[in-house]
Amino acid sequence: MPRQNTPPSDYPQAVLQQIEKLAQNIAIARKRRGESQAQWAKRLGISQPTMARIERGDPSVAMASYVMCMWLINPKGDLAELIAPQNDHAALEREVAKAKAQRKPKAPQPNRLVPPTANADSAVYPSQESDLASIIPGLLNEARQEWTSAAPGLAALMAKKPPQKP
Repeated sequence: MPRQNTPPSDYPQAVLQQIEKLAQNIAIARKRRGESQAQWAKRLGISQPTMARIERGDPSVAMASYVMCMWLINPKGDLAELIAPQNDHAALEREVAKAKAQRKPKAPQPNRLVPPTANADSAVYPSQESDLASIIPGLLNEARQEWTSAAPGLAALMAKKPPQKP
């Protein structure tokens, strides 16, 4: 026997409140435009009673009907961006914790600026910012490779370029 959908009475109160707030905003937007429920229902391809249920915040109305209302209000809005992987903070925190737990302590690395055969007298130390600037990108790439394999969500965030300073 197929599994039944969760009845709206079993939804968490926070979810019901969000649907109610969404419904109120939809009703306000429609009224501000001076349009009737029947006009919106026709544009959405639904019945007027369904439009009234949307504006009452009925959680059993199909999600697509709510999304279409939001699209009528703001066709340029990006609803999917609300739940894009880079905005899923709970999953990102879990990935960070998992990556930290999986990270093995590495053997101490020799100083990259000092050749293995060099002694303290012949060591080469960065004397200028340009020396460091040539080393840092390589270190960042190594870190990115580690994070990419351990936490794909973090890798997606690290792939984003930071905003350029004017």
